[in-house]
Amino acid sequence: MTVVDDRPATADSPPPRRVNPLLALLRNSWRQLTSMRTALILLFLLAVAAVPGSIFPQRSVNRENVAEYFEAHPKLAPAIDRFFAFDVYASPWFAAIYLLLFTSLIGCVLPRLRDHVRALRTVPPDAPKRLDRLPQHAPAERHPEEPAAVAAEIAKHLRRRRFRTRLRETPEGWTVAAEKGYLKETGNLLFHTAMLAVLVGVGFGHWYGWHGNRLLVEGADQGFCNAVTQHDESVLGPRVDAADLPDFCVRMTGFESTFQPSGIPKSFEATVEVSENGGDYRPDRFTVNDPLRLDGANINLIGQGYAPVLRYTDRYGVSQTKIVPFLPTDAMMTSEGVAQFPDVNLDPATGKRDPKLQMGFEGVFLPTGGTDGSATSRFPAEDNPVLYIAAYRGDLGLDVGTPSSVYSLNREQIADGDLKKISGERPYVVRPGEKWTLDDGSTLEFAGTRRFATISIRHDPTQFLMLIGAVLGLAGLMLSLFVHRRRVWFRVVPAASGSTIEAGGLPRTEYPGFGDEFAALTRHIKEGMP
Repeated sequence: MTVVDDRPATADSPPPRRVNPLLALLRNSWRQLTSMRTALILLFLLAVAAVPGSIFPQRSVNRENVAEYFEAHPKLAPAIDRFFAFDVYASPWFAAIYLLLFTSLIGCVLPRLRDHVRALRTVPPDAPKRLDRLPQHAPAERHPEEPAAVAAEIAKHLRRRRFRTRLRETPEGWTVAAEKGYLKETGNLLFHTAMLAVLVGVGFGHWYGWHGNRLLVEGADQGFCNAVTQHDESVLGPRVDAADLPDFCVRMTGFESTFQPSGIPKSFEATVEVSENGGDYRPDRFTVNDPLRLDGANINLIGQGYAPVLRYTDRYGVSQTKIVPFLPTDAMMTSEGVAQFPDVNLDPATGKRDPKLQMGFEGVFLPTGGTDGSATSRFPAEDNPVLYIAAYRGDLGLDVGTPSSVYSLNREQIADGDLKKISGERPYVVRPGEKWTLDDGSTLEFAGTRRFATISIRHDPTQFLMLIGAVLGLAGLMLSLFVHRRRVWFRVVPAASGSTIEAGGLPRTEYPGFGDEFAALTRHIKEGMP
């Protein structure tokens, strides 16, 4: 027997749509990148990536420290330098994390901003049929007024408490829907937008910002003008040229410091004279937390110390005076420094100078020396200044351009015998106003001290943007932590002698105190009804 299918023929179903594997991969990758979980992971990675920048010296901060690290670790330093350990914040891997985090935040913020705007424009939904199934519920109670009047009065009370309300008429009676707490998502979006602002500020601040450090000695003859050649160290952004630096000159006329009896600093204040754009000098002052604000740069006070004034008179009676900053080594301002006199012992008969008769002095300055002869200061202020100093004669290596620090003598010259110690094993002790006569009749006089300040000259064009971003980020974080989104509904239905009121509440986020708030809300509404 033959079976015939007499059902009408159906149209063929369309073939399945083919999906490009590359597009699918890109779409899934974008979803993963713009997820909140990925953004948090990238933020954590960025913090971890910044750790090497605090462990290893950075070339952008202090090249001398990097050179010293290479000398101390000749095998390790070249190996880790291949991974940008000394240029962490300019490394490709740090930039990759930075850009990925920036992209992830944008991908997170924009869709959520669109959804939030849509939620703000959407009215609260109608009350569910079973209010007793909600986490918070108030049983029905009678009220003598008509349902329409009662519902209108409830909506009025809720609006006073800044609830978004919607009054609806239903076949059974009236419902009032209310919602509150939209600022939680607003704060969340504000926080993420502020993070984007900070990231933009850091990036553009690096491109168009610059900074330099300078050790400025007290005295009108020790000033400086803002130029790369006059900075002790400087770093210019990739988009900044040396000619773009603002034109100003600064000279320090005084420096005052106060200390507690324990030696802890109380205050520092530098008095300066400033000239901008070739104008006349004007007096000004600045402290540690109150920088000197100029057009295009801020000058911050970051350190201070003492600069002994040393006058060397060679055997021919020719004197040279140098003001030598001694760098502090402890909290009590025990300071070390070097004074070099290469242009001395010039024979007046021949007019020539023997490079092997150059003089170098290495010493320790104590603002307040003790009575036991130890080379440690007792107090950071100048109560009993003492200078322990040793003399060296020979070739300082300056004529041939041998690289050396201005704060220490060339140890290689000393080891090779080119620079010999002539002051004996123990350093000579000299106080302000005293002279030290050397073996060839030359003298070194300790003429006194001057104060010096270490200043940082900075310009960050995005500083205000980062400040606004930090403030808005903090405000958004507070909103997202302390604001809670919740909904309440009231159903008012006719009754034999007026109407009945039933209420229910639902927290949209975790909110342990919602039960108390719901009970207080329903109680105040019922008590406030006419």
